[in-house]
Amino acid sequence: MRYLPLTDTDRQEMLSVIGATSIDDLFVDVPAEARLSDKIAGLPDHVSELAVERHMAALARKNLSAGEAPFFLGAGAYRHHVPASVDHLIQRGEFLTAYTPYQPEIAQGTLQVLFEFQTQVARLLGCDVANASMYDGSTACWEAIGMARRITRRGKAILSSGLHPHYVSVANTMAKFTGDALVHQAPTLDAATDIDALIAGIDQDTSCVVVQYPDILGRIDDLTPLAEAAHAAGALLVAVVTEPVALGAIKAPGHMGADIVVGEGQSIGVGLQFGGPYLGLFGCKQKYVRQMPGRLCGETVDAAGKRGFVLTLSTREQHIRREKATSNICTNSGLCALAFSIHMTLLGEKGLRELAGLNHALACQAADRLAQVPGVKLLNDSFFNEFTLVLSKDARDVVRNLADKGVLGGVSLGRLFPDAPEIGHGLVVAVTETVTSEDIEAFAKALEEELA
Repeated sequence: MRYLPLTDTDRQEMLSVIGATSIDDLFVDVPAEARLSDKIAGLPDHVSELAVERHMAALARKNLSAGEAPFFLGAGAYRHHVPASVDHLIQRGEFLTAYTPYQPEIAQGTLQVLFEFQTQVARLLGCDVANASMYDGSTACWEAIGMARRITRRGKAILSSGLHPHYVSVANTMAKFTGDALVHQAPTLDAATDIDALIAGIDQDTSCVVVQYPDILGRIDDLTPLAEAAHAAGALLVAVVTEPVALGAIKAPGHMGADIVVGEGQSIGVGLQFGGPYLGLFGCKQKYVRQMPGRLCGETVDAAGKRGFVLTLSTREQHIRREKATSNICTNSGLCALAFSIHMTLLGEKGLRELAGLNHALACQAADRLAQVPGVKLLNDSFFNEFTLVLSKDARDVVRNLADKGVLGGVSLGRLFPDAPEIGHGLVVAVTETVTSEDIEAFAKALEEELA
């Protein structure tokens, strides 16, 4: 039975108030060619719920899921093992039904979790302070660019060629509304990073330099010279981390002079979900905290002297006047932040380092084996758990054919950068603790067949 709360009389009364004669009048601004004028071809008018379930299940069976095949996809979304205890705890009613503290004074448990989350993220990124999470890595990256503009009062951001193209796309979209000038070029199949080029491009109009660490090709570089060059010109260094597990093995960006460090927290606790929900990480130096977007949870004491938690800083559009807000973010991915914090707590510092070491060891094993395949060249001089192979043929075709062979064998650079056909032979391969030696051998043999 359908629930129809409005009568025709109700609808006509509402339409008359706004000066419309019919429902169709509400869509006059939509071009006629963009409106659906007939039924959708190939879809029935109505079928039972059971029939829909069967149809959707049949469609799903056409996909090759992450758990059914050797899995080497990465480029910003990574398959890691998430302990069952994480999912169990985040589904407790105290968290699941009230994870957004709109009334923070009665949500002490949630605020304490976010306070602990901030502490973990700040230590992980090497920053003085971190906020209570953001939507995802790409929007956090843009918020960092906006924050740099407010701090420096400049409007040009230089984006590294090694920055994830999806992050670049989000920044380009938002820059249309703010007027920021973004300087960016696609990467080349060159082992060297673009640190020297970034330094050379910094001028008196530059608000920030944005660099990914490790970058989209898996390359790792010392950010200290870049930070020094940016600071000498009055600009900021923004570092982007899409694989936080890497920070269990390599130096944190904040310890190399980065002013703002942002990232994607999906790898820790959230699980692989193509498209989200994901989790944005955001940290910065203490002196910039009042320009930081999102919100900040702090520790205090109540009237009885007992430990308590509050929203210390909340400069979001929903809390203060728009012209004073640092962002228009209206949520903080609180449940994903909780999952991150639980997984990080279960690991501890020692566990994170061991997990990072296992990732790197398996990646080295895979890189050595795959580099032995005729027609394959390893691009990277250094990497964590992700590296780039240069193939003897277009990687897009190879990826598709590998999937037909039952191997999810990486992400083609041609797909990531469709406007840069010269890098079409590049294949980005990610290796995590979920990969076995048998998976690596299956990948190598399938690749040998494909390139023969």
